[in-house]
Amino acid sequence: MKEFELITSGAQAPAGLPITLGSEASAEHMNVLQLANDADPLAVKLEGVDRIELHFPKFSDGRAFSQAFLLRRRLGFQGDLRATGDVLIDQLVQMQRAGFSSALLRADQDVAHAKRQFERYPDFYQGDAIDARPLFRKAA
Repeated sequence: MKEFELITSGAQAPAGLPITLGSEASAEHMNVLQLANDADPLAVKLEGVDRIELHFPKFSDGRAFSQAFLLRRRLGFQGDLRATGDVLIDQLVQMQRAGFSSALLRADQDVAHAKRQFERYPDFYQGDAIDARPLFRKAA
């Protein structure tokens, strides 16, 4: 699975981190679409869009998970799907499975703890937004 990119404000990645750290500066020449929580992803034109930002206004609001899944699975969006807003480390693994490829962590979140989340759950029996095949089909 593709590496999940964590965006932080000025933080340094611990050595050996299996996820990449980025910065907002890398987005200078990108065509970015910010999709509102109540917007229908199926009604959005994606031509020329490099990144779509989906916002989590609060931890308990999961609409962006549904939007990410629709964008990846039904619309086949191949660009960066970024989670923004109230993004906590315990959401990261599910974000990746729903189709997110990067996340802008809330300021109080620890990147080292994020690493442990991905290490804790390396494989899943069920398919996800990126690869719909279950684990037993991948091994065959």
